[in-house]
Amino acid sequence: MRGDRHIAAVTDAHFDLAAGQCLALVGESGCGKSVLASALLGLLPGNAETAGSAHLDGLDLLTADEATLARTVRGRRIGLVPQSPAAHLTPVRTVRSQLEETVRELTGIRRREVRTAAEAAAERAAFPVDHLDRYPHELSGGLAQRAATALALIGDAPLLLADEPTTGLDRDLVERTVDELKRHTGDDRALLMITHDLAAAERIADRIAVMYAGRIVELATAADFFGAPGPRHPYARGLLNALPEREFTPIPGMPPELGALPAGCAFAPRCARATTTCAGLPALGSGVACHHPVPEPVAIVKEQEATHA
Repeated sequence: MRGDRHIAAVTDAHFDLAAGQCLALVGESGCGKSVLASALLGLLPGNAETAGSAHLDGLDLLTADEATLARTVRGRRIGLVPQSPAAHLTPVRTVRSQLEETVRELTGIRRREVRTAAEAAAERAAFPVDHLDRYPHELSGGLAQRAATALALIGDAPLLLADEPTTGLDRDLVERTVDELKRHTGDDRALLMITHDLAAAERIADRIAVMYAGRIVELATAADFFGAPGPRHPYARGLLNALPEREFTPIPGMPPELGALPAGCAFAPRCARATTTCAGLPALGSGVACHHPVPEPVAIVKEQEATHA
């Protein structure tokens, strides 16, 4: 709720994520990605309403009470790399003390081994050991991000939720950070990465979910999304074509306000393929929610036709 208005921040978000997989959730700012993450952790404002279900190890995260979420979910079943690490870290305690406390709480390691385990967690996230005795306000944005990542990795949670984990990092550290997040998944853990960084998503994701105006408009394998045939939703294709290494062509217009969404396709006002059909809301059929999805390249179509001839 915003005042007396009901704002549908996320609607009809359907996806699954298996152990050993990384799903990258991408889209412009304000499309609902971080709201979805907050819903999974039970961290929405008190006036927010949720419906549906989100199951993890037999627990419905959307209906679980606060005590259950605090004691058995956050840190234990879901590790969080937050979007704003400065707000996530305790300002009056050193990074070392926060890591050691988390090690004791989540692993049960004996006191004499806590210090070593905390330093190992820092090293996993590329956080320099000689900065461990600093306070959060003494860290750069990139170092704060790595400290928060180190905290999230400690519990080896079945699901790691990384909300913009590469914010403030240079390209070398982006690659090191996302590689470590990918290694975390192993065979029995999963990674949900919310990001604007399509290069980081391409590096580690198995699947891509594209969100626009509170809805997932395309689900695709990373190989199909970044290779051939490429994204099928015009918005998803526009995101990819806006990259400097691609066409470097921005998507025209601005996203709609979530409190003033049209009845039909929310992307239609910005879409060159829109017709009167787009006045109706498209469903996520065959992985793309669009009345006029981008067709496969002609060369691929001709090859398929030749195969069936």
